Amino acid sequence: MKIKQVEELVGITSKNIRFYESQGLLTPERADNGYREYHQDNIEVLKKIKLLRKIGISVEDIKSVLNDNVTLENCLEKYLDVLEKQKSNLTNMYNLTEEIINQKCELNNLKTDEWLEKMENMEKEGIDFVNISKIDIHMKKKMGAIIGGAVMIVFMIFLIGMFLWGNSVDPIPLGLLIVLVAIPVVIIVCIIGVLIGRIREIDGGEEDEAAKY
Repeated sequence: MKIKQVEELVGITSKNIRFYESQGLLTPERADNGYREYHQDNIEVLKKIKLLRKIGISVEDIKSVLNDNVTLENCLEKYLDVLEKQKSNLTNMYNLTEEIINQKCELNNLKTDEWLEKMENMEKEGIDFVNISKIDIHMKKKMGAIIGGAVMIVFMIFLIGMFLWGNSVDPIPLGLLIVLVAIPVVIIVCIIGVLIGRIREIDGGEEDEAAKY
């Protein structure tokens, strides 16, 4: 079975399937022509990976389970501790938000120093709030990708304009003009496609997830 068939069958993208392979979670056979060949046991492994990833188990922990370094039960018990911590953090954030609402605060009279001090004290007690630095990094990555793509698109549009202007000054054969204009148009379409893919990857591809582990 080819990777595209596996993608459709299991509901995991080809990119993530290759990522799992690179992390040692999956080892498909190679045909004589070098292409990957997936069998039913690979499908079952991918389904297990999908299940465990959907409930939040890390790639590293899944690898440990697949390699029999730890039992599934122990892995899940460890993850329950993580969930309990997250549950506690969410409860505290909920209570703090509700407390701010009950104070009938508006932005212009919000006592930020008092609330920040309270949050810092809570963090010292082990409560985690949103990691804004991580959000900022994601935004910087997205802006970098968008700006880079925009610069290339503007340059391609400039080239198209130059070709059309040159044709108005000194006409060239129509076929050649179409080719000259079509090349930057195709490049623009490719840039947009790559840009969309990059933004999706930044927003939550497995490669970004792997950075947590």
